[in-house]
Amino acid sequence: MNGKVTGSSAGAFFGLLFLLSLPFWLLGAMADGALLPGLPISAFMVVCPVLAAGILCWRAGGSRSLWAFLQQATDWRKLPAWAWVVAIGAMPFVMIIAALIQIATGADLPAPQWTVSQTLMLFALFLVAGIAEELGWTGYATRRIGTSYGVVGTGLIIGIVAVVWHVVPLLQADRGADWIAWWALATLCRRILIVWLYFRGGCSVFGASLLHAMSNLSWMLFPVMGSHYDPMVTGLVTLFLAAMLLAIDRFWRRLTE
Repeated sequence: MNGKVTGSSAGAFFGLLFLLSLPFWLLGAMADGALLPGLPISAFMVVCPVLAAGILCWRAGGSRSLWAFLQQATDWRKLPAWAWVVAIGAMPFVMIIAALIQIATGADLPAPQWTVSQTLMLFALFLVAGIAEELGWTGYATRRIGTSYGVVGTGLIIGIVAVVWHVVPLLQADRGADWIAWWALATLCRRILIVWLYFRGGCSVFGASLLHAMSNLSWMLFPVMGSHYDPMVTGLVTLFLAAMLLAIDRFWRRLTE
């Protein structure tokens, strides 16, 4: 599980990931329209993390290695009860607190507009996308970086790469520099949460995927279809939640040592 980022592990994954993403970025530059509000055509690059990691697993150990890698997508049995609560509830909690802060500071948020069927459909879509991403980010890269850099260090390494990877689609979605900067803070903190959940919650890739999916779902359900989402408020709330959970975890580990 441990190991530094080298050309034969996470570094190779990062390089191949960007190479595979180039056609999707070019497609997003040439095509009009969007998959969903705020999601340009280049968002199809969501398949690249699992493709990059799958190729490397195949090269390292053939079909047996690839199959073992893909099986991580359904490892929900590893999750303890508390980890389910965190994976499902952390990002909706962040969005609810962010909405309350926006209202308290004078923002005129419209009423949520969503249906049960729409929510279930979006959840299924984002869960599939989350699994495709987290098989690469967590099931491959996080496993190979391990705990050599600690939860925060590992989260920052992967989070920074993920932020850079998303810049092109964000620009294609007409996001400004300030928006991207605050979104990057939220993304880095969320990645630290995912790494923490992975190592403390049974090393479940499905758990990481579920938290990722709930983050995207919460954003899309934010009034209205994410149109009133404020990345600054969300980034600061996510930072607070990550710091709080890490502090509680550190305190608990000291008590049980």
